[in-house]
Amino acid sequence: MRTDYHMHFEKGSYDENWVEGFFTAAKKRGLGEIGISEHSHTFPEFKSLYYEDLVLDDSFIGKFQQQWLKSNKFKYTIDEYFAFMHKLQKKHNVKIGMEVCNFQDQGKVRDILKDYDFDYLIGSVHFLHGWAYDSSEIKAEWDKHPLEDIYEWYTEEVEKLADSGLYDVLGHPFNIRLFRYLPDFDVTPYLVRAAKALKKANMVVDVNTGTYYRYPIHEISPYPDFMKIAAKYELPIITTSDAHKPEDCGNYNQMAVDYAKSFGYTGTVRFDKRQRTFTSFDLE
Repeated sequence: MRTDYHMHFEKGSYDENWVEGFFTAAKKRGLGEIGISEHSHTFPEFKSLYYEDLVLDDSFIGKFQQQWLKSNKFKYTIDEYFAFMHKLQKKHNVKIGMEVCNFQDQGKVRDILKDYDFDYLIGSVHFLHGWAYDSSEIKAEWDKHPLEDIYEWYTEEVEKLADSGLYDVLGHPFNIRLFRYLPDFDVTPYLVRAAKALKKANMVVDVNTGTYYRYPIHEISPYPDFMKIAAKYELPIITTSDAHKPEDCGNYNQMAVDYAKSFGYTGTVRFDKRQRTFTSFDLE
């Protein structure tokens, strides 16, 4: 069965007519099941955590991030999200997830999420020392840091997410290649550290096509070097599109499946109430 558990409604609203496009695209691309993983910045419950963690001073990145937090953020409560998703579940086979940023205070995250019956939770590294490194508008910040430091920071954040014990999936692993800042040093120790942390936490790898069609690198995350290590450590996977628009649901899913198969993977996992089951790619 083909699935896609990483996508967001944030470009639109909680309007059934608008989100119907996600299900139309899923059917067109042969997906048997999808899940919605709204960003944590959709919800006001997380607002204080963003203001605690992000650089928000008068610097180049601080000024941008101040405006970023004021644009299309914190517009629905988690209760409103669940109510809308339960309405959709009356018509569609759709799971309820969330993609949560790598906040430094994971205890607060636990308190926010503890009363909700999610099918799965994705933890993703979106900030390095308070910098939204995947924002093209502040890409110049990359030139201010040695790439070795960025790999170290990223790996540390993966380890923190895994150590929290809160998450089922690591979102788009090692997407720090997205703007084609490619290392000329051996990154294997960082990749192994991340894989070991995921293995210990019993987490799943997000094989994500978003970096292929949305960023200059034009490659699936995680890239082959990490996929080899993920396979070695027998880390399960999901294949996802990271869609932010209805028409992108399931985008390049066949490419992701073929990519995963090239590393020996024969299937994905399905989620239900934080429990997972294996399903073959080729099972209808």
